[in-house]
Amino acid sequence: MIPLYPNLSDISMDFRPTLHPLFKGLKEGISEFTFANIYLFRENHNYQISRLGEDLFLITGIDQGSPFFMLPFGFPKNGLMDELFLKFISMKCVSESQVPELTGMGHIVTEDRDNFDYLYLREDLVSLPGAKLHKKRTLINAFVDNYSYEGTPLTEERKEDALNILEKWREERGLGDYSAAREALEKADELQLCGGIYYVNGQPAAYTLGEEITGGEAFVIHFEKAIGKYKGLYQFVNQSFATILPMKYRTINREQDLGDEGLKQAKMTYRPVGFVKKYRARKG
Repeated sequence: MIPLYPNLSDISMDFRPTLHPLFKGLKEGISEFTFANIYLFRENHNYQISRLGEDLFLITGIDQGSPFFMLPFGFPKNGLMDELFLKFISMKCVSESQVPELTGMGHIVTEDRDNFDYLYLREDLVSLPGAKLHKKRTLINAFVDNYSYEGTPLTEERKEDALNILEKWREERGLGDYSAAREALEKADELQLCGGIYYVNGQPAAYTLGEEITGGEAFVIHFEKAIGKYKGLYQFVNQSFATILPMKYRTINREQDLGDEGLKQAKMTYRPVGFVKKYRARKG
């Protein structure tokens, strides 16, 4: 049972039956706002949760010593917002639709560019049209010409291969989001995550894992891991997975760059069609 505010609880898998349907109903497409994401990154952000009312929940966290709160399902009444700003300092993952109400209350709202989600048309990631995506097509063609490869759904019997990929990725790249990525593989069925796994020359080499958001109109990629020794593999996986996704997913959300300039440049080279903008609010 999720406790009533001001009591807070750690995020538990037991809360999924309550929260998952509410997250699925959100139309803004903010990548953080899925039960899987909140659960898997609960330790990274020190997430806790409290019930404010029926179908209304407060999620709190701490990033680098700074407390924050999030209200994915709406605002509380009775002046509680002022108390939340005093207690948790800032409101994170403010959606575009929440901005007018917050500014109307007199709070200060600013763009959180480092956390904007990158949106791509599924069909553009499949066809890679135009001169600006020529390099991507060239890398994919070189990969296809140089390697024997196979792609298949990431099913239960393939999870051990995916875990092996993740371990090799960690050896090459460091810790990163390793813990969350590992738990995502281990609990993919419980969290209703789906993806694909790719083999190169008969060896497991890459996988991708995500879920649908935006009321079923988009697909978000939470994790994409590959072994670095195969040139063009990441580009191939990006295109290949977009190809097999159902056509009902008009857009693919590839999450944020977190202010990493290299990651920002890499995401921009794929020519995003837009962003899921997020804001941060402070007491006015």
